[in-house]
Amino acid sequence: MTEIEFASRRTLVLRRFLRSRSAVAALGLLAVMFIGCYTLPGLLPYSYTDLDYDALLVPPGARHWLGTNGLGQDLLAQILRGMQKSMLIGVCVALISTVIAATVGAISGYFGGWRDRVLMWLVDLLLVVPAFILIAIITPRTKNSGNIALLVLLLAGFSWMISARMVRGLTMSLREREFIRAARYMGVSSRRIIIDHVVPNVASILIIDTALNVAMAILAETGLSYLGFGIQPPDVSLGTLIADGTASAITFPWVFLFPAGVLITILVCANLAGDGLRDALDPDAATLRGRR
Repeated sequence: MTEIEFASRRTLVLRRFLRSRSAVAALGLLAVMFIGCYTLPGLLPYSYTDLDYDALLVPPGARHWLGTNGLGQDLLAQILRGMQKSMLIGVCVALISTVIAATVGAISGYFGGWRDRVLMWLVDLLLVVPAFILIAIITPRTKNSGNIALLVLLLAGFSWMISARMVRGLTMSLREREFIRAARYMGVSSRRIIIDHVVPNVASILIIDTALNVAMAILAETGLSYLGFGIQPPDVSLGTLIADGTASAITFPWVFLFPAGVLITILVCANLAGDGLRDALDPDAATLRGRR
């Protein structure tokens, strides 16, 4: 694919995406939420760790816009901090897992042979490993470190296998195409062929995979944190906030409803944006879904 063809395709994809109002609105809202969760905390009179003993479990009001929890902590500040953790983890996991999927799938599909057998054996092995249980066992051992790097790596390490299979299948069909053969006959190294020719031609799958993996990673982190295996106190994530508010969901509903509502909004927006990207990159699939 030449630079001119790539630029024209990129422009066409952008136009298709902009036609989807729901996807554009969802992506815009996600961007606002991501930027806001990092910029707004400095403007608030309370941090997520401050305790206001004169305002325990107070409902939303002028002093605390979203109310407080049982310790007197400002719920808005806590939600913004939880969004920072959950959204950062989601983006990092999605990017890392997509890079792994692209690397493994391209190498396996392009070279074949023993490399393909070994890598696909690894994929099959990881697919049958109970990832949630394994992560739940490992992450509490680092709860005093305050470091989310291990959680990100573990979530990413169990999120790339299906995507790698798709990239492998596409690469196997691409390696016999004329432009790949021509590059091989010209003496171009396999590494350059994969980077310059294979990866750009599977980029649509990788972009869609990244967008949809953000929502799945956030949901996985929330589930782990809800059960006490993810983000550990005194830090917070949306999962820990929902877990803390569950017991008070009836008597003090704002403690539960606000973090749960933010989580649902993020997941819905991420999925709408991912669907919009998929339809823009693969309009034929969108047409088939519309007929159904």
